[in-house]
Amino acid sequence: MAGKRSIFEEVGAGAAAPAAPVGGGIDARPKGARRGIRLWLVTLFLLVATMIAVGGMTRLTDSGLSITEWRPVTGALPPLTAADWQVEFDKYRQIPQYQLVNKGMSLEEFKVIYWWEWGHRQLGRLIGLVWAIGFLGFALARQVPPGWARRLWLLGGLGGLQGAIGWWMVASGLTGEMVSVASYRLATHLGLAFVILGFLAWYVFLLGRSEAELMTARRGREAKLFSLSTGLMHFAFLQILLGALVAGIDAGRAFPTWPDMNGQFFPADAFYVPDGQGGSLPVWHSFFENPGLVQFIHRMAGYLLFVFAIVVWLRGRRSSYQATRGAFHQVMAMMVVQMGLGIATVLTVAHVHVAITHQIGAVILWVLILRARHLAQYPVAGSIREGTA
Repeated sequence: MAGKRSIFEEVGAGAAAPAAPVGGGIDARPKGARRGIRLWLVTLFLLVATMIAVGGMTRLTDSGLSITEWRPVTGALPPLTAADWQVEFDKYRQIPQYQLVNKGMSLEEFKVIYWWEWGHRQLGRLIGLVWAIGFLGFALARQVPPGWARRLWLLGGLGGLQGAIGWWMVASGLTGEMVSVASYRLATHLGLAFVILGFLAWYVFLLGRSEAELMTARRGREAKLFSLSTGLMHFAFLQILLGALVAGIDAGRAFPTWPDMNGQFFPADAFYVPDGQGGSLPVWHSFFENPGLVQFIHRMAGYLLFVFAIVVWLRGRRSSYQATRGAFHQVMAMMVVQMGLGIATVLTVAHVHVAITHQIGAVILWVLILRARHLAQYPVAGSIREGTA
C-alpha cells in the first residue's frame, strides 16, 4: 500500500510529466506550400486584372481585329521586318473593318492598333505559361495541399477555354459587313475573364488562413449576410455583362446625356435594328444591337444594383465582426465611385481614359464584393477586450 501523502503535496508530484498535446487530425495533415501557391495565384490574379484592362483598351481603340489569324504559338513573334509588316497589313486590308471604316489607313497607323492586340494576346500566353510552370512545379514537388489539385486544374481549363473564346470573338468581325466583334461574344469573353478573376481571388482568400482556422471561422458564419452578398455578386456580374454589350456596339457614345437620354427617359426607336435592306430585324435583336435600348438597360440595372447594394450594406454594417463590417463599408464606397465613373463615361462620350477607369473600377468592385462575401462565410474574430469583435 502506498504511504500517506501530505495534504500540501502538489498533485502529480513525482509522476511522469504528461506528454505534449498532440494536434488534431486536421493539423496533422500535410499542408503543402500554401504560402507559395497563394503568391503564385496572386501573380496570376494581377496578370488577369491587367489582361482585362489591356483588353478594354484594345476594344476602345478598335484594335481587336488588327490580327486576323489565330496562331497560339508562332503568333508570339511580332513582325520583324518591313516585309513582315506589309504582309500583316495586307491581311488586315481584306477585312470589312478596313474597307468600311479605316480605308486609307497608313502602315504606321496600323502598327498602333496591331501592337494593342498583339500585347493583349501576348498577355494571354504569359498567363498560360505562368499557370503551367507553377502548377507543374508544385505538383512535381508534391506541394499541392489536399483537395487543391482540382481547383488548380480548373483555373488552367478556364484559361484554355478563354483563349478559344477570344478567337471565336475575333472571328465574328472578320467577315460580311461586321466592323467590330459581335457584342454577345465580347460579353462572353469578358464574363469568363471575371469568372477566372473571381476564382483566383476566392482561392487567395482561402489560402490566407489554415484549414483549421477556416473551420473555426465557419462556425461564426453569418448565413443571411452571406446569402445577400452572393446575390450582390451575381447582380454585379450581370451588370458587367451588360456593360460589355454596351461596349460591343459603342452604345456608350450614342446618348451622352444624364439622367435623361438625349432629352427622353426612354430612347426613341429602341426596338428598331435595320436589316440593311430597308427593313428591320426581329425585335430580339434590339436587346443586343440597338444602342439606345442596350444603354437604357445598363443604366436601369445600374440603379437597381446600387439600391440593392445599399440593402446589403445596411445588413453588413450590423455584422458582429469588425473586419466584416469594414469589408461591406468598402463595397458601398466603391459602389458610389463606380456609379460616378459610369455617369462620367456617358457624359464624356466614353472618353478612353474615363471608360477604362470605369472598367478597372468594375474589377475593384468585383473583388471587394467577393472579399465581403468571404468574410461573411469565414468571419475574422476579433478581441472583445480590444473592442474588435
